[in-house]
Amino acid sequence: MSEFISLREIWKARQRITGLAIQTPLIYSNTLSNYTGNQVYLKLENHQPTGAFKLRGAANKILSLSNEGQKRGVATFSTGNHGIAVAYVAKQLGIHSVVCISSRVPKGKVNRLKELGAEVVVVGENQDDAEDYCYRLEQEQGVSVIKPFDDLDVIAGQGTIGLEVLDQCPDIDEILIPLSGGGLLSGIGYTLKSNDPSIQVTGVSMENSAVMHESLKQGRPIKIAESPTLADSLLGGIGPDNQYTFQLTKQYMDKSVLISEKAIAEGVLFLLEHHKMAVEGAAGAAIGKLLSEKQGDGRVVVAIVSGNNIDHETVSELLKTR
Repeated sequence: MSEFISLREIWKARQRITGLAIQTPLIYSNTLSNYTGNQVYLKLENHQPTGAFKLRGAANKILSLSNEGQKRGVATFSTGNHGIAVAYVAKQLGIHSVVCISSRVPKGKVNRLKELGAEVVVVGENQDDAEDYCYRLEQEQGVSVIKPFDDLDVIAGQGTIGLEVLDQCPDIDEILIPLSGGGLLSGIGYTLKSNDPSIQVTGVSMENSAVMHESLKQGRPIKIAESPTLADSLLGGIGPDNQYTFQLTKQYMDKSVLISEKAIAEGVLFLLEHHKMAVEGAAGAAIGKLLSEKQGDGRVVVAIVSGNNIDHETVSELLKTR
């Protein structure tokens, strides 16, 4: 199995983050099951206090810091959800946080960061610019950088979802995981495959700027210019010096699929209409993948509903297309 991470670290993460992150519900979707011909379950990470799965990894990493490290404060670079998670955990622990973001981050997420007490710094037009500035803060001020995905403590935190899925749905055949930097897929994929290698792990990305997907095709981390997408939380590079998630995603993902903007929108609207849930585009991508399947064979499929951080304006615009 992995040379980087162990199941023991994921169990330790589960214990460590109790009290900050919750065990989220897993529900059966009659409508998706009837539509696809499979038995479809939804893992509702949109129920986390911050509205997204990122809380798990951020909490595990920050709680893993020494007392001295926590006192010096934390900083991160994020397209939104990870920054919100870091700000939330820091506020709960009484730690100063700085969140570096690009100008592409939606206004609703920026406002949420400020509400959580984070110092927000807008840098450049992509996550790479924000990342460079964040590491400058580390050198100049001694803060601890909390990486969004390429960190073993963060990956272990996300892996706790895999433990819960096995508890809640031991008959799982396939899991659909939104794929960006690969922290979520690495953690869940490793956890599930360590228990049963036959479980199929499918990564789902948007067609525009799918960096991990393209990097795996080329056999190395690459850079791609960011394009506008409804799945904005899946934007961002994986880093030219990626240490863990590139290899872990390559090792534990069985299939990577790209979803059109139309399919992502359909996924978001489907959950709004049939499950009364407003979810972000990344979650809509996994649902859009399910909606493209009509010839199922009764397999048990779990889709990760990764987050609910979508603004009212975006929902209103999507509803106009109906």
